[in-house]
Amino acid sequence: MQGSGSSLSSALTLRSVTLKNRLAVSPMCQYSATDGVADDYHLVHLGRFALGGAGLVFVEATAVVPEGRITHGDLGLWRDDQIPGLRRIAGFLSAHGAVPAIQLAHAGRKASMQRPWNGNGPLNDDDVRRGDRPWEIVGPSPVPVDEGWLVPREMTPGDMAALRDAWCQAARRALDAGFQVLEVHAAHGYLLHSFLSPLSNRRTDAYGGDLESRCRFPLEVVEAVRAVWPEDKPLFVRVSAVDGMEGGWELDDTVYLARRLKALGVDVVDCSSGGLAGSATAARVRRGPGFQVPFAARVREDADMATMAVGLILTPRQAEEVVRGGQADIVAIGREALFNPNWPVHALGELDEKSGFEPWPVQSGWWLENRDRALTRLGIRQTPVSSLWDIEGVD
Repeated sequence: MQGSGSSLSSALTLRSVTLKNRLAVSPMCQYSATDGVADDYHLVHLGRFALGGAGLVFVEATAVVPEGRITHGDLGLWRDDQIPGLRRIAGFLSAHGAVPAIQLAHAGRKASMQRPWNGNGPLNDDDVRRGDRPWEIVGPSPVPVDEGWLVPREMTPGDMAALRDAWCQAARRALDAGFQVLEVHAAHGYLLHSFLSPLSNRRTDAYGGDLESRCRFPLEVVEAVRAVWPEDKPLFVRVSAVDGMEGGWELDDTVYLARRLKALGVDVVDCSSGGLAGSATAARVRRGPGFQVPFAARVREDADMATMAVGLILTPRQAEEVVRGGQADIVAIGREALFNPNWPVHALGELDEKSGFEPWPVQSGWWLENRDRALTRLGIRQTPVSSLWDIEGVD
């Protein structure tokens, strides 16, 4: 593998947008916005991933209406004055070689929550004293996430029409801000996922019941967004491929949904899992290295469309095999990127030693080349920084 180039380093073109490599940084909420506005923290937080070599960098779940935020600290695109802060981020990412992407979301029955470091549950009196007051939440049915959580108001057809429009308006603002990839969030127990799952959708009208009816509102949202998102720009949809709960959403359902999404012009299905009950993203799905990769592989094969794999992808060789083996077209890392923002350039260098410091920004690369020569003269060889995990079956 070394010296021959890697699948992970190969470019990928989606419509008119080309990713320089197959490594993405997943959307990861920072819960640090004020009134939905991105600030210098978000610029630095996301900018370091572009400098670290990722081909695609996602801005965190960004609410299409204020009531759709998970917490008071979520980013938003429900107003025009939220565009400039995000425009700075998209511009920086583009200038440094990463394709800027943004995920548009509505938290549904998991809205009005605590920030994770304050408890990651329903807002309580302590949060109110901090200024974080709860608000009314909505969902497909009046079924709370769990005992002690807010009960959502069942959405009316008028509510659904208003939110379809809100998603479209947010998509237009994302385009104005300079993003080249858009993702609709339909995973992790948030609004669109809660329509899909029979455990949270108890409706008896055209938006509940059988699989086709439960998919109707999410598909309407995607269709509306695709109509306003430019034809030459890719559209992703993030899904929870399985609920991991008895009687819930299953992988066969995801394949059905993916085929419908492809017909609407979706380019990539981003395969995550779980999150329907409780606050943890995948609390009901057994975890292990690459535990969600088989979901992406199944959707890629059976729906005949591009997928993005995510979930405990820890080492360069593990990521390489996902792409080389045809299990997914893009590998997304999240917490690994937080731990080491330079994970992509370390990984690409480890997979192809002949690349040297070419994947690095030129401003850093020339320093590191000199450092490498000095270490070589001293007889010192550094262990690749990205190979931090020694897990049987991963490398």
